[in-house]
Amino acid sequence: MSSPEALPRPDAAAAPADIRVTDAARSFGDVHAVRSVTFEARPGEVTGLVGPNGSGKTTLLLMLATLLAPDRGEIRIAGLDPVTQPAAVRALLGWMPDVLGSWPNLTVRRSLELTARLYDIPRPAAADRAEELVALVDLEELADRPTRVLSRGQKQRLSLARALVHDPRVLLLDEPASGLDPGARIALRLLLRRLAAEGRTIVVSSHVLSELDELADRAVFLDAGSTVSDERVAAARGTERGWRVRALDGAGLYKALVEAGVDAARIVTEPQGLVVPIAGEERAAELLAKLVGAGIKVVTFAPAVGDLEHTFLDLSNGGEEAR
Repeated sequence: MSSPEALPRPDAAAAPADIRVTDAARSFGDVHAVRSVTFEARPGEVTGLVGPNGSGKTTLLLMLATLLAPDRGEIRIAGLDPVTQPAAVRALLGWMPDVLGSWPNLTVRRSLELTARLYDIPRPAAADRAEELVALVDLEELADRPTRVLSRGQKQRLSLARALVHDPRVLLLDEPASGLDPGARIALRLLLRRLAAEGRTIVVSSHVLSELDELADRAVFLDAGSTVSDERVAAARGTERGWRVRALDGAGLYKALVEAGVDAARIVTEPQGLVVPIAGEERAAELLAKLVGAGIKVVTFAPAVGDLEHTFLDLSNGGEEAR
């Protein structure tokens, strides 16, 4: 996948939300897939959906994509109702499910041309758009091969290209990095950041929280089909977690940590350095200042896990993560 240069982002806070969900619920018989979800997603931002399997992420995306109607609540996409105005909503959003089937005997290029024609894009423009997208998702060498020969990761790239074919204002992506190699994951992240910088509203569901941490501007946490409250998320973010510390003098670092008040029994030695428990960024800043003041030449000082992963684990463990 090509790696477009990152662009400055518009002021998302000043833009009205393109996606508004208010107390949405959806059940399948006695299975309450989505119980009560409320959130907003704005232009110029990537919003991540975070939650364990069964938390309602895919069902929520299907409702946003006009493929399921909520049993209760309200959903608006750019002010439009996906239930009563599905055609208008589909015209302005791109939908990439976790697995999107392809026409196995059509070439990659022809598949994109046909997708463009389904959006009433004239034939010459559809061909031009297919060429642009083949290059954008780095499938040029496979453009004239039937889609049945594509690997899982290559099919994911084709799926993303199909979602972009009509230049949508809103993007809904369910596990877009699934099957991608490390280089393609980086390229995907840069591409989505560029698309957001152009003013699109992007919602991404992913189990790869380290990727989402680097990609998303904000996150919506789901638990048992409901959005987690801001207060609960803030409390989870502020709990104790491991920080990785590395210095030129490992023995001196260990001694300085203990002298700074870190419990020696809780210092973990890893190949990348020492991991120590710290509660909150203020405490982390204080500890770093003590180490530097003691003459320790610190070369690494950062959380051992990203913010999203830490918050997710804390929420999942009822606030017991890292304790």
